[in-house]
Amino acid sequence: MIHDLVSVSGNKATIVPHAGQLQAWDSDNRFVFVIAGTQSGKTSYGPWWLYREIERCGAGDYLAVTATYDLFKLKMLPELRRVFIDLLSGWEWKAGERVITNGESRIILRSANTPEGLEAATAKAAWLDECGQDNFRLESWEAVQRRLSLYQGRVLGTTTPYNMGWLKTQVFDRWRAGDTDFQVIQFKSTMNPAFPVEEYDRAKSVLPAWKFKMFYNGEFTRPAGMIYECFDEKLHKVTPFEIPAEWPRYVGVDFGAVNTALIWLAEDVERKAFYVYRDYLQGNRTTNEHARIALEYAEKERVVKWAGGAKSEKQQRWDWNAAGVPLQEPVISDVEAGIDRVIALFKKKQLFVFDTCAGLLDEIGTYARVLDDMGQPTDKIKDKETFHRLDGLRYVVHIDYPAGADLVGFSG
Repeated sequence: MIHDLVSVSGNKATIVPHAGQLQAWDSDNRFVFVIAGTQSGKTSYGPWWLYREIERCGAGDYLAVTATYDLFKLKMLPELRRVFIDLLSGWEWKAGERVITNGESRIILRSANTPEGLEAATAKAAWLDECGQDNFRLESWEAVQRRLSLYQGRVLGTTTPYNMGWLKTQVFDRWRAGDTDFQVIQFKSTMNPAFPVEEYDRAKSVLPAWKFKMFYNGEFTRPAGMIYECFDEKLHKVTPFEIPAEWPRYVGVDFGAVNTALIWLAEDVERKAFYVYRDYLQGNRTTNEHARIALEYAEKERVVKWAGGAKSEKQQRWDWNAAGVPLQEPVISDVEAGIDRVIALFKKKQLFVFDTCAGLLDEIGTYARVLDDMGQPTDKIKDKETFHRLDGLRYVVHIDYPAGADLVGFSG
């Protein structure tokens, strides 16, 4: 790994990166993502990239963000301390503030599973480690971009792919489509000269193909346990178009004091097809505030029905009705029954998602079953309580369906 290839003379450190690291080092793109195999030298490269950005951009604040607090303690912090404290002079670690500083610049260390901790800083650059993990959600990626917007700061992302969420849809797909803001560099674990080829071959012989491709080749593929594995980006993700005024609209609502989600569908009655054209997820607002925003959207749209909440959430529905939104109880509130309906619509080519609905697409790509010790999916949904947009979708896709009905469309 790169810190093993560092030589120090006085106050000068010389690094000798391998070919994959060098490609990232030479990139001038604003958003550079190294998506590579395990132990390939991703994390050890990050502090050097961040140090160069500090040298380029000057005094100010910089971000170092990893997926969880445990990863911060066990992985990111040791690498930053090795470079800034052990090898470079003039820097100190302030544990109480979780910053590394030289008096003029600060590296603010945070974990993505508490995105509110990212909102206070205005930064000049950011290094995101293990940003492909499930805990590093789209909201954290968006928060980082907001913190960098004033200076149009650069980002380095270093990770192994773990799912088909925002890293795939908002980074990899944009790069592959030719967005010059992005550069994606991929390489295998064996790009690191210190990684044993024998271990790479052993992993290939014993691991499921999807896991080996992701964890040792740094390639995106569908992991075991994906609930909406039938979702095909080339088919179900569509470019937004002007929705005809006569098409009926439907809104699914998932309640939450911190996260309230709304999913908006339009129905092409002739084709019996449904299009998710808007997703909404906001927190720290009252029911009246959420309802007012929803009604403002609905003023110019033919919203014929609203549905949301579990069977037990009667009070929340009453509150929405009191705020002017005629919210109904979904015909089916059961989670698995709702999932079955969504899958059926995808399979019948009757449900499509606008590519502007980044939050919903991220949830579709990360919604998965817990795997057992043999790597087989169980009945349990991983982090079930975090998929608010998908809950809203479940509530609305079968709003008019009696149990057992064929999924051929609904009308107002």
